[in-house]
Amino acid sequence: MTSAQKVYALAFGAHPDDVELSCGATLLKIIAEGCQVAVCDLTRGEMGTTGTPETRRDEAERAAAVMGYRCRTTLDLGDSKLFYTEENLACIIRVIRTFRPEVVFCNPPDERHPDHTKASKLVTDACYYAGLKQLETSLNGSLQEPHRPHHLLYYIQFKHLEPQLIVDVSETFTASRKGVLAFASQFHREGENGEPETMIKRPEFLTGLEARASYFGEQIGVTYGEGFRLSSTMAINSFSNAFPPKTTF
Repeated sequence: MTSAQKVYALAFGAHPDDVELSCGATLLKIIAEGCQVAVCDLTRGEMGTTGTPETRRDEAERAAAVMGYRCRTTLDLGDSKLFYTEENLACIIRVIRTFRPEVVFCNPPDERHPDHTKASKLVTDACYYAGLKQLETSLNGSLQEPHRPHHLLYYIQFKHLEPQLIVDVSETFTASRKGVLAFASQFHREGENGEPETMIKRPEFLTGLEARASYFGEQIGVTYGEGFRLSSTMAINSFSNAFPPKTTF
C-alpha cells in the first residue's frame, strides 16, 4: 500500500476469501461499469483449519489477478485476535484514506464467526472516524487527508439476513466463481482424502452459494443476485435511475 490510490469501491474482509464469497460478483459488475475496486483483508487467515498462511497469501494474490482488482492489501491484524483496539482502528482508517472510496463493503454486524462481527464494527467505525480532520494518520511519513465514504454496505455471509438491497449479478456471477475457486485450499476437491471437513469444505457448500444467488435473483426477477444490508437510510437523487422504466414511453 503506497500513497493515495483513489478507487470507487473498497471491500474489506476479516479473512482472505470473505469478499469473493460474499460480494465478488458485485465487484466484477462495478469493474465492468468502468470503476476501480480495491480489497483489504484484515487478517492472513492463519488460524484456518486448512491451508497455510503462505498458501492463503498466494491464493489471495491469484484471486486478485483473476478478479481484476486495482489493489489487494493485507493488514495482518490477527486471525481470531481481531480485537477492537485503537491501533487496529487506525490501520483501517489509514486504508480508507489511502483509497478514498465512494463505497465500502464489509462483513455484516450479525454473523457466525466472531472475527466477522468484530471486523464489521471496526470498519463501520473507521468509515466515520476517517472523516475527522483532527484525527491524524500518516502513511510513508506524510499526513493523510480525511475522507469519509458516502456509502457503507454489509454483504451477507453464513447467517441468512433479509437483504435491503439486491444487485443483479446475472452477467458476472459465473466469472466471480473463478475468484472463489482461487482459494482452492478452503474448498472440497474430488478425490481429496485425509483433509478435515470444515463448514466451507463440505461438498455442498459451493452449491449452496449458487442456490442463494439464485434465490436472491428470483426476488428481483433475474438469474442471480447478491444481497446487502444498508448501514443507513438510502437517499435517491435520480428517481428514474433508481427506478428505471422497463419500456420506452
